[in-house]
Amino acid sequence: RRCLPPAWLCTCSPDSSPPAALCAGLQPPLTALSRARIPPHVRVGVHFCGVNFADILVCHGQYQEKLPLPFTPGLEFSGTVLEMSTDVSTVKEVHVLKSRESIYGVSSFTTVAEECLTLWKIPENVSLQEAAVLPISYGTAILALEHQAHTQPGETVLVTAAAGATGLAVIDVATNIFQAKVFGGLKEAVKKLVGSSGVNVATDMEEGDIFLAAVRSLAWEGRIVVLGCAGGNISSVPTKLLFLKTISAMGLCWGRYRLQNFPFFFFFPKSLSSALQYASSKGASSTPLEQCLSWRR
Repeated sequence: RRCLPPAWLCTCSPDSSPPAALCAGLQPPLTALSRARIPPHVRVGVHFCGVNFADILVCHGQYQEKLPLPFTPGLEFSGTVLEMSTDVSTVKEVHVLKSRESIYGVSSFTTVAEECLTLWKIPENVSLQEAAVLPISYGTAILALEHQAHTQPGETVLVTAAAGATGLAVIDVATNIFQAKVFGGLKEAVKKLVGSSGVNVATDMEEGDIFLAAVRSLAWEGRIVVLGCAGGNISSVPTKLLFLKTISAMGLCWGRYRLQNFPFFFFFPKSLSSALQYASSKGASSTPLEQCLSWRR
């Protein structure tokens, strides 16, 4: 995962429209343009923008949400509130974090509708750079372990794709928030560590054979939460195994919660607020930044 500093974005005169990276086709490269300002609500100066695997898929037309061309990518960013319309009441803080409402992160400025409820205050001891890589990975981890899997203290958790941003977040949250015992690896290695009983919870972002191995590693009444399919091979759920071991297989698309009326106002903001509070309590996010790139590179 990468975080893009302000230099990533082109400069503009005060009278010009905000510059942004434009995806005009499903082939590289992204081009820079000046995008006209859109009407109201909150105008944010973008300081940092996280670059995720999902952003790459979006720009190649391979993401589950197909966006009409042209569009400006960037699923999550942090920045400073520059101005707001007079009817805005919910956003009053200077430093804010945004995620998953519209695709506008890779730009110098962006406007966000107040009713989208996708702006959060960044705690004082969390930097803008660190905050830009929190929403998707830690929001997913908290919602998967808490809301979907109902992880309990002392339970065992298997994490596939553990070296990625979401995998690292799951390990961090499972270990330090839920006080669970975390394992990374396939069935044989897990069995040696936890015995023949298996693990209570598994999260999978790979699909294919790894997903099937994770399902078979589950204990009686175990739960597996599918968080993605980075491996590219979509698996069929072994329903007989679900029946025989009384286990549950479920999915989680974190951003989808914003679109569903019944859970959004509780679960979506709660997961991100929990992520921010957790990062604040530790003094910083523990999500490692792979690299910071400038626009000119």
